[in-house]
Amino acid sequence: MSARVALVLVSHSRQLAEGVAELAAQMAPGVQIVAAGGTDTGGLGTSYDRVLEAVSTGLAAAGGVVVLADLGSAILTVDSVLEVLDEGPGSVVLADAPFVEGAVAAAVTAHGGGTVAEVLDSAEHAGTTFAVREPRPPHSPVDDAGDLSQRTVVVRNPLGLHARPAAVLARLIAGLDAAVTINGANGASVLEIMKLGATGGQGLVLSATGPAAEEALDAVATAIEGGFGEV
Repeated sequence: MSARVALVLVSHSRQLAEGVAELAAQMAPGVQIVAAGGTDTGGLGTSYDRVLEAVSTGLAAAGGVVVLADLGSAILTVDSVLEVLDEGPGSVVLADAPFVEGAVAAAVTAHGGGTVAEVLDSAEHAGTTFAVREPRPPHSPVDDAGDLSQRTVVVRNPLGLHARPAAVLARLIAGLDAAVTINGANGASVLEIMKLGATGGQGLVLSATGPAAEEALDAVATAIEGGFGEV
């Protein structure tokens, strides 16, 4: 029986998307799994056109598509594609699931003839298989002792704080003699910056404490308002 659901894997890395697709395909031969990783030029990032093409390929091969994405702007790109699709409700859905484990679980369910809802449920259930940890109280680096300095900046590059700018900022902030947050997220963490999903034109609140708080805000604001070479 042919699978009724195809998978689309959207990652900032072409190699990562293709690798996970290969892994999932080993578990579920016959399921259409389309990798849509990287930019149009093969760099790190996501491409609206590549994701749209991948979803269209999946729809042509099966009656529905479940999309898995890795982080930040990948999810935003998928959301943008889903907004323009003229498909029936529930035909194409984005899973809130871990990228690797979710893809494998979804592929196996699709191989067994699962519906879009069933494949989506398998992908999202994969996230519950991790060990449960006691929740920690929210903590921001700027909660530590010291006077708080703040500044508001606007993201200038159209693609926002995707993988490359997030990495640039995290490296910059990690080397500063100050604790910096961006909209409350730890500025030294590339994952926390990417999870903000900050888009072009969006305002951000920078907060800093420490001996070089003002200098840190100057450096971070200059980097963000400089557009990371993408303006």
